[in-house]
Amino acid sequence: MKRAITGFALASLLATPAVAQVRSFAFGPGKTGGTTVPRDQIYNGDHGYEPGRPTLFSVRAAPGNYRVTVTLGLPRTATETTIKAENRRLMLDAVKVPAGRRVKRDFIVNVRDAALVPPPLNAPGGASVLLKPREKTAFTWDDRLTLEILGATPGVTAIRIEPVTVPTVFLLGDSTVTDQPTEPGASWGQMLTAFFKPDIAIANHAESGETMKSFISELRFAKVLELVKPGDVAMIQFGHNDQKAQWPQTYAAAETTYRDYLRTFIAEFRRRGVTPILVNSPERRNWNGAKITPTLADYAAAVRAVGAAEKVPVIDLNAASIRVYEALGPERAPLAFSDGGKDATHHDNYGAWVLARAVAAEIAAAKLPLAGHLRDDLGTFDPGRPPDPATFRLTASAAQPYVKPDGN
Repeated sequence: MKRAITGFALASLLATPAVAQVRSFAFGPGKTGGTTVPRDQIYNGDHGYEPGRPTLFSVRAAPGNYRVTVTLGLPRTATETTIKAENRRLMLDAVKVPAGRRVKRDFIVNVRDAALVPPPLNAPGGASVLLKPREKTAFTWDDRLTLEILGATPGVTAIRIEPVTVPTVFLLGDSTVTDQPTEPGASWGQMLTAFFKPDIAIANHAESGETMKSFISELRFAKVLELVKPGDVAMIQFGHNDQKAQWPQTYAAAETTYRDYLRTFIAEFRRRGVTPILVNSPERRNWNGAKITPTLADYAAAVRAVGAAEKVPVIDLNAASIRVYEALGPERAPLAFSDGGKDATHHDNYGAWVLARAVAAEIAAAKLPLAGHLRDDLGTFDPGRPPDPATFRLTASAAQPYVKPDGN
């Protein structure tokens, strides 16, 4: 799966790319000191040039945060470039550059692997996150930094990658938060990156099918706790799968154990100097006439109650999602959901973008410290007046077989 963008020339790759250091690449024919790459080949930082799909650029990178600076623009062609990182995290959305001009844009990419510090002899725990089979081939968990360069006329002429120390926002949750790997699925966590300045990282540890109990038992929570540092933020959203009494090993009742697990997560982050933020789950598209019939009301209320009792900010995504769906109405709301609207839980690019924009709007409205990292040009957003799905455009990732998320 190690694929890369091509049709460009490599200017420089330092000798040991796994080491944290600055690496610079220049692309395009005629670059001094570079090697021209045929357009039917890919660039892979380990294996040189190979036949392959010409959309991905991939280099080895140790776990951490990286500032990626791209130079965009071509001498005689107007360009429009969209860039996604790792498992389709949106970094730059349709950046237009007129012919003959160049602009530089930068963003922060979080890279991780599944390894854990092994526990002491006879202590419980493990040396690795317990990944699901499909995660083992995902860009999210490998030893690389991968970019997907998209658009009808992309104009990347240079890439600079350097390790950076910045605050990190850790996302913990389920399929409605995770970086969905394939079109047409998407979740709000992988869109949130596009609304922040390049002075903070988003580390999305959410995964399809997860509950608060399984997040612990699969050592995902241990991985996050191993990575966090004082000054970081943890956004916690569970509920869709915790409510399933038919999953007895992970069921958590809204009035009791679910609240206790929320308090446990909060306490573990606070003792490490990390700011917790609770997010309640977006609703399912379940209609009663022109109104949504809630399926998660007890869990959304539990999040609000724990947030109030523990003095933790709450992003009421449950209420915001209902406003979005009802504003669209029964006829158009399916346009926010995956699998052509047949899926009533999981979202497509439009739905994920709208929910992420609602999350960013609530961060700003609550004047949380995290709001200082939001882009200055976002303006206001009202979930009750979402953008028209007919006019929404986001360049799709390269075709891959659709993977239906776990859970519902």
